[in-house]
Amino acid sequence: MARANINLNELFADLAGQFRDLNGRHPGQWPLAPRVLCAIGVTLAVCAAGYFGYWSSQFEEQDAGLQLENRLRDEYKMKTAQAINLDALRAQKAQVDQYVERLQKQLPSKAEMAALLTDINQAGSGRGLQFDLFKPQQVVIKDYYAELPIDIKITGNYHDIGAFTGDIANLPRIVTLNNLALSTGKDGTLTLEAVAKTFRYLDPEEVAAQRKAAADKKKAAKKS
Repeated sequence: MARANINLNELFADLAGQFRDLNGRHPGQWPLAPRVLCAIGVTLAVCAAGYFGYWSSQFEEQDAGLQLENRLRDEYKMKTAQAINLDALRAQKAQVDQYVERLQKQLPSKAEMAALLTDINQAGSGRGLQFDLFKPQQVVIKDYYAELPIDIKITGNYHDIGAFTGDIANLPRIVTLNNLALSTGKDGTLTLEAVAKTFRYLDPEEVAAQRKAAADKKKAAKKS
């Protein structure tokens, strides 16, 4: 055991001695241990410089390429699924187009609004009701249609008023009765106050104005 300690001490002393008096000597003339240690240090420095100066950017490009590949794979799978279901999607689109067309036919144009107001008035008069109020309000422009509220007040008996509401529901155009209030007069007659709302589709000029207003709103939001 003592002999082993002596050998280790001699080994450490020999290694320490190899690192003495290196100043001024060419590295090629250094003892083995300093040359090996220097070679290891140079190798580590070159590897570090290569990693931070070149390889790190390559790794980043590789990661970006991998993310792009995964995204393109997902897009390919999605488009493949869409291509497989293309016929079904076309059939669904045709059904939606038919539904929208059917709804549009129930919406009058601006030119047809006067005739629709006349139909509402005649629906009440035909039932023997008396219009105490029939006042169209300001048109309210929505995204895809226009809404026209009409304040109405009619007087008559119970059955005629009920028949009038049924006639309104059966009109070929969409008309709804809102905010209904029913009251009884001294003579037993009923008075119905309501807001009748009818709708029409926007003409091309109104659609263009809506789109322009939406675009201007987005620009103003971006500036703020």
